[in-house]
Amino acid sequence: MREADKFGTQPLGKLLRQQAFPASIGILVMSIYGIVDTIFVGHFVGADGIGAITVVLPITFLIASIGMAIGVGGASVLSRALGDSNKEKAYFTFGNQVMLTVTLALLFVLTGFAFSDEVIRLFGGNGSIHGPALEYFGIVLIGIPFLAWSMMSNNVIRTEGYPKIAMIIMIIPAVLNLVLDPVLIVYFDMGLAGAAWATTISFVGSALFALYHFSLGKSQLSFAAKYFIIKPKIIGEIASLGAVTFARQGVISILATVLNNSLFYYGGEQGLSVYGIINRVLMFANFPVLGITQGFVPIVGYNFGAKFKNRVRDIVKLAIVWATAFALIIFVLLMIFAHEIPVLFTTNTGLIEDSGNAIRIVFLATPLLAVSLIISAYYQAIGRALPALLLALTKQGFFLIPLVLILPLYFGLDGIWMAFPIADVGAALVSYFYYKIAKVRYSDKEMVSNPDIIS
Repeated sequence: MREADKFGTQPLGKLLRQQAFPASIGILVMSIYGIVDTIFVGHFVGADGIGAITVVLPITFLIASIGMAIGVGGASVLSRALGDSNKEKAYFTFGNQVMLTVTLALLFVLTGFAFSDEVIRLFGGNGSIHGPALEYFGIVLIGIPFLAWSMMSNNVIRTEGYPKIAMIIMIIPAVLNLVLDPVLIVYFDMGLAGAAWATTISFVGSALFALYHFSLGKSQLSFAAKYFIIKPKIIGEIASLGAVTFARQGVISILATVLNNSLFYYGGEQGLSVYGIINRVLMFANFPVLGITQGFVPIVGYNFGAKFKNRVRDIVKLAIVWATAFALIIFVLLMIFAHEIPVLFTTNTGLIEDSGNAIRIVFLATPLLAVSLIISAYYQAIGRALPALLLALTKQGFFLIPLVLILPLYFGLDGIWMAFPIADVGAALVSYFYYKIAKVRYSDKEMVSNPDIIS
């Protein structure tokens, strides 16, 4: 029996635990790396260093999200092909994912080098932050194709049924960074450039391990040349579903442009540094929800492909309950330790005070995050690109960007922080009611006559 076949037979609680735990650990380790990286930069470079990383991060992840988008879109096609026992389609899907990732990542990186100064200014790299941001970006950009490959591979490997290997791919860059940061930043006194080279080297290490898995490891997928021939139909499926992830990251990058410029306007360099701390805490705060979301996607995709309607419905409910419970625990911890967290990053008393107050506001609606993330991922997993796209864009595109522009007019810098919980509430409500209405709309008779509809 193929490793992926267990998605259709084993108890859902056991499957979700097996898939979500490694994904959560991988995200947790990555978030800890981000925190430690910012701690080193904050203490050995200064607040402008934190601001520079804050500006560059959404740019690099926008480019690297090409790999994530191709990975997520292809994983949906791949999991349904495996559920339907269509081995040939699975092989061609993987081959086309590889070709798309390598080609597009290199194209975007070359564009980034050509227009680096303009890009940095567009994303809010102004004032004293501009120079450090440009330096950091120029080095990290070298590693972006490797990060794109790792992101694509991570989703494919999880779909194959190897969550622990996918976890290792996420852990490798974090561990390498944790080792290299003190060596390059402190011992060799390279400052922000040391942080950038540590990040770039870590991306390369992760990519090499993923390549090892597919070429010499446990992977059942084929690297045969014939499967790298572009198949327009498969490319179309990958693109339509991957567009959800890329559009989400694209909107996040637009948000970053609006947010960074608004932060600079209302709070100066310190406003950007405050958000730099919050941004590092965000991934840590969300790691259980993100892990459960990643873990349940291949389970949904396989059971949808196998037409196990009840299992699809049950895993959605289970994922939401588990993710909400963990998010509630994280929420309580953040509210209790809001003013202690910034002390890790800086000794600047003003920055500590401002960051603590902002954390209390930004994370007010954390328990609701599970609903919007899981329901959006559900539609992506079953191949329904349009609702997945619209739901994925709800928080950042429909709520957060307008709120970041409007609320500061009345509340100043605090208005920017207030926009986050309001957007979380709005996105959760829209996702929940859409899911409920969609379930009512499709009767049991329609589901029988059209096996592609499972809501």
